[in-house]
Amino acid sequence: MTDSDMGDEALVAFLREHPDIRACVASMAPAVENADGDLGEADAAEERLVEDMRHRGLAALQGWAERRVAATERDIRRQPSIRRQGKKTPLAQQIRRRRGPGAAVPVGDGAGAPVRPRGEGQPAGLSRPLQRAIVDFAADQPFAQARAKLREHYGIGIGESTIQRITFGHAEAMFEAGRGGAAYPDAPGERRPIVVQTDGGMVPTVAPDPAAADKRKSKTLSWREAKLSLAHVQGSVTPVYAGSIAGGVEAAGRQLPACAVRAGFGTGSRVHAVGDGAAWIVGQVEQQFGGQARYLIDFYHVCEYLSAAATGIWPADTAAREAWIETQKAALKAGRLDAVLQALAAQCEAPEVEDEQAPVRNCHRYLSGRRTQLDYSRALADGLLIGSGEIESAHRYVAQQRLKRPGAWWRVENAEYMLALRIVRINGDWEAYCRDRARNAAANDNPARRAGRRVA
Repeated sequence: MTDSDMGDEALVAFLREHPDIRACVASMAPAVENADGDLGEADAAEERLVEDMRHRGLAALQGWAERRVAATERDIRRQPSIRRQGKKTPLAQQIRRRRGPGAAVPVGDGAGAPVRPRGEGQPAGLSRPLQRAIVDFAADQPFAQARAKLREHYGIGIGESTIQRITFGHAEAMFEAGRGGAAYPDAPGERRPIVVQTDGGMVPTVAPDPAAADKRKSKTLSWREAKLSLAHVQGSVTPVYAGSIAGGVEAAGRQLPACAVRAGFGTGSRVHAVGDGAAWIVGQVEQQFGGQARYLIDFYHVCEYLSAAATGIWPADTAAREAWIETQKAALKAGRLDAVLQALAAQCEAPEVEDEQAPVRNCHRYLSGRRTQLDYSRALADGLLIGSGEIESAHRYVAQQRLKRPGAWWRVENAEYMLALRIVRINGDWEAYCRDRARNAAANDNPARRAGRRVA
């Protein structure tokens, strides 16, 4: 008898012992052989096979879960410590009391979803592939739409609250994993400059009153600033992102070196920071990078001051106003800041005019107080950015695309978790996270570890 014959006999024996899998295989035969003659195109064949495999696969998984439940129940009923008298205790509680909080308990969501034993590291009793699909959809779409997509693409009905719980569970794990920051490297790092940017954008949040009987009617709505940071080596089009909402300025500052290190920052690297000139951003760049960084105010932000000053000088002459602005912009890019300041000083409003009515004086004060942050000629000569459009765009597709939707208000901690989830995906860390979760789950399912928990 050949190895092939032995393999065939083993397969036949396996299918004989598992009628549900045998029925699944048998159901595929008519479609594969096109017995009805109606599968003339690939689309029709794919739809038939995928739909059939979906239903059969769910049935097989449900059968597996039922067998696990039966096996676990038989095991528990053999335990001498399980008593029948007195108040009835649910089976799941008996299992956990006997084996510890990490014991496997088969569970389902009552909606036809694939199930698996719940173990350490599992937010709920759904299979890891299904949880991955849930989080993948919910990271980009509202939970109700994620539910519809699961039904459309997988034929699985899962409650919106379950989708929300699964998503927040994984998002919180990602948030906690990213709180450690990054240690400053000892290696020289990239020779090309590291571009870093950070800025804040508002997201809607809600805080229910914990003392109220009906928390739906006692909520405080507010807007919180989500601080995003990015970093990439000069010339790269794939930045590394970080973000926080509740941590404040210090947490946002720690994001900068964390992003920069992943982008290649080292002891010999030069940092080129661009922003809108906010004092907290300038302070954090200096604190985190010291003399390795140069800060440049976003050129468009400076042009807004110049535009307001030009309107104050030539309120009715559009042509003169535009020509004056272009002259000052060219002077700034050429490194002639003193010429711009002289042009402004000649047109400054009288001292008795209030600041709200003195755009020329405001512009002169703003530029003269930030001389070291206006070196556009050097940045242009080095081929570096002079605008912060990257971080401003990032707020739209990193945070606001999911967190700033009509009618959506988030608890601060949930908004923080969802922001971490979106950053993990955008940074390309999604696959690594899923592998780590699978590895941790496999380690927790190890019989030796389970035995060790029972002994303890």
